[in-house]
Amino acid sequence: MDKLKAFAAARPRLAAWIALAIGMVIILIIAARDVGLLWNQWLFLIVATIGLAGLCVWIIGWESDEADEADAVSDPKPQPPTKPKSGLPVEAQQSATVEK
Repeated sequence: MDKLKAFAAARPRLAAWIALAIGMVIILIIAARDVGLLWNQWLFLIVATIGLAGLCVWIIGWESDEADEADAVSDPKPQPPTKPKSGLPVEAQQSATVEK
């Protein structure tokens, strides 16, 4: 179990792709088991489902990439918190120093 956690931590998108693909293929098999598909049709559907799972993870990853880039641009070096002076909250002190 620790190896799975380490793998997921090292490669989160690949782990998400594998997990999503397994779930989607199981749902596909349950939903289409009584349809009477040939073996090559099953193979194509399973491959297409795995590819679709990969596309889903890739598209979802766009949002996290944009958030990472926005964080890097907006705040390149985070400031350490300062102690409040004269009973004012830290935010009020920072805005008061900016206004001066």
